[in-house]
Amino acid sequence: MSGNSDPLTPRAKLAVTAGKAAAAVSRAAGRGSGSVIGGRVSLKLDPELLSKLATHLDVILVSATNGKTTTTRLIAEALRAAGPVVSNALGANMPAGITSALAGGSDAKFAVIEVDEKYLSGVARDTDPKCIALLNLSRDQLDRAAETRMMAEHWREGLAGSKAVVVANADDPLVVWAASSSPNVMWVAAGQMWKDDAWSCPSCGGVMQRPGDDWFCGDCGFRRPTPTWALSGDHVLDPHGSAWPIHLQLPGRANKANAASSAAVAAVFGVPPQVALERMYQVQAVAGRYDVVQFMQRDLRLLLAKNPAGWLETFSLIDPPPTPVILSVNARGADGTDTSWLWDVDYTRLTGHPIFVLGDRKLDLAVRLEVANQSFQVCENLDQAVQLAPPGRIEVIANYTAFQDLRRRVGN
Repeated sequence: MSGNSDPLTPRAKLAVTAGKAAAAVSRAAGRGSGSVIGGRVSLKLDPELLSKLATHLDVILVSATNGKTTTTRLIAEALRAAGPVVSNALGANMPAGITSALAGGSDAKFAVIEVDEKYLSGVARDTDPKCIALLNLSRDQLDRAAETRMMAEHWREGLAGSKAVVVANADDPLVVWAASSSPNVMWVAAGQMWKDDAWSCPSCGGVMQRPGDDWFCGDCGFRRPTPTWALSGDHVLDPHGSAWPIHLQLPGRANKANAASSAAVAAVFGVPPQVALERMYQVQAVAGRYDVVQFMQRDLRLLLAKNPAGWLETFSLIDPPPTPVILSVNARGADGTDTSWLWDVDYTRLTGHPIFVLGDRKLDLAVRLEVANQSFQVCENLDQAVQLAPPGRIEVIANYTAFQDLRRRVGN
């Protein structure tokens, strides 16, 4: 169906208009983008609005514990080679925020949508996606999102019989278990740095064997599928064995993995890897992540890390010691109120860095760093931390709401 047809009923049009008005009021009041409140108002007036807005679009859903915002942005850039794209680029990834995003996509051909792991099955049911990208599953917000094996089971049930092409990470056993219920899977060897949630078999509970990059269960035979796409160093290998160079402005191995998955998704819609990867180079930062900002005559690089797997990846890309590092942790609603995950992070990787600690839960973090034998200073705010930091660019690592607080403070 062409992007210009109008599938909306009068009720749906009223819901869209009311939602946009509510969002505008929210923005005028300085309460953020307004996408969530706008979506809530729209869905209140028409509970089926999300499915109506999606009918004329080729929908791509992206879900994972880490990397979904960045991957959504990379896929969107790649698919613009084939037509107009609407996307929830700011990361409002629950039904209300997704509804708001699609309400602005009447002329789009593609919808590239980041989805919170907990809502993937419901959003897939409402939007009839052509493609679903599954990147990874690891512990995150255990007080809200439940244990990873349960999340994988939830995905598995939701994907059973799906008509979508599922682009899934062959190196994450939980993702493979979830995707295996789908009849049409494209496996990508994207790697798995954090393995602490994947030592037991999601199929039978047996102990997973992990020789090299391979994995299998010695009890039931559940094993790593053969990938058709792969990340290999600085290249993406396509199903024909051709190697395509990855040139990104985003740092780290994790973003190369995101690019590999994004290239596989783009290929589903006829965009060749070379074109897709060239377009991805345009992405410099994603909703503030990786931005280098000037604050108090200093360069600060802003890095988001929300859970143990994310912190591990982030530690791998910061500048070496003696680069100063500021860590900020909150535990508000959007973060999950349980900070026990701090004990799963290997903070010995920061040895040699001057460390400065802030945020609502700075004392929780201080205790964890003390146990890890790190030297650090607890600060009241970002200004104090920057004043105390030795010369050089400062790496600033924060979880979700702490990251938003810091962005506001530096005017990003």
